[in-house]
Amino acid sequence: MSDKATEIAELLQPTVQALGLELLGVEYLPAAGNATLRLYIDVSQAERQTRVVNIEDCEAVSREVSAQLDVQDPINDHYTLEVSSPGVDRPLFNAAHFARFIGEEVKVVLKLPQEGRRRVQGHIVSVEGDRITLAFDNRQLTFAADNLDKARLMPDWVALGMAPQPKKNIGAGKPRKKPAAPRKLH
Repeated sequence: MSDKATEIAELLQPTVQALGLELLGVEYLPAAGNATLRLYIDVSQAERQTRVVNIEDCEAVSREVSAQLDVQDPINDHYTLEVSSPGVDRPLFNAAHFARFIGEEVKVVLKLPQEGRRRVQGHIVSVEGDRITLAFDNRQLTFAADNLDKARLMPDWVALGMAPQPKKNIGAGKPRKKPAAPRKLH
């Protein structure tokens, strides 16, 4: 998260928690004329097995946060507030988020390159403190959580039933018939 996003997240965290929800992270996308402030919320850890974020949760957070932002005024320019569930391609904002999804595939963008790379797509191998290790292309890359610019889970669309199953190679392993020898015509 950017410094501004971190500042806003710290400001809004208690408000979102008071609604019984968790503020996963904040994206602040400045733009000439109209910036975007996007909040990602989730249900509390205790409720994750039985409930998901719904539109009423997003509306409640939007209402409360809007009032707080009007009073605190941390953004000088015009902006659009968006409140969202994390979705299946969930953004990951810190080491704890990565730890929850060890073994899953992620797409990561680093603030500063490591080993010549800023963008990496791989599987989460481990999280130790604020150090995150990903495996990709028979290699591993370990980076500090504070070097994280953006990260998202890469859903398995086939397993979720949202993409067609890969076609099986019909006839694989079976011997092929030899083409017939040309016949002589008399």
